[in-house]
Amino acid sequence: MIIGLDAGRHSVRDAERLLTALPLGAATMACTHFIRTGTPHVALSVSVPDDVDPTALEPEISFAAGDLRRGPLAASAALAAAAHGTGGRAVLFPGSAMLTGTVAVADVLARTAIDEIRVLGGGSHARLLTRDFVRPEWTDGRLVLAATPVGPDTIAPFELPNPTPCCADHD
Repeated sequence: MIIGLDAGRHSVRDAERLLTALPLGAATMACTHFIRTGTPHVALSVSVPDDVDPTALEPEISFAAGDLRRGPLAASAALAAAAHGTGGRAVLFPGSAMLTGTVAVADVLARTAIDEIRVLGGGSHARLLTRDFVRPEWTDGRLVLAATPVGPDTIAPFELPNPTPCCADHD
C-alpha cells in the first residue's frame, strides 16, 4: 500500500525526521516530495505492508491512502502518494541499509534499487563514499543518484548530509 503523508514540514530534514518517528512497520520505500501548491513544503510517500492502518497515525498528520483521506493537507498527501516510485527523492529504498561507509559502485547498482549513478563531470569510478547519506531521485522512472568525484577512483553523493544553510555565516 502507498500512503502519502503531510504534516506541513518546511524542510527535507524535518520531513525525514517525521518519517523515522512514524509507526509504519516494514516500509520498503519512502520518498520526500516538494509540494509547490499553497505554502511550499515537503510531503512524504511511503510503501508499507497492507496491514498498516493509516488512521492510527497522529491526527496532526494528514494522509492519503487509496480513497481514504484525512486532514487539511490530504490533497498534497495524495499528490505525494501519486508520485511514489516515479518522482521525489528516496530516503528509504531496497538496499539502502547497506549503503554505509565506502561501497563498490558495482555493488550499489547490483544490490540496491538505484538504477544509475550520474557523476558530475562524467567518468567512471569504482567506489562510493556514502557518508552514510544516500538520497537518489526518481528521474524518468529510474532511481538515479547524483554523485561527484571526491578522490582517486572515488565518488560521493552530491547531496551532503549536513549542508551549511544559505547565509549561515551572515548576521
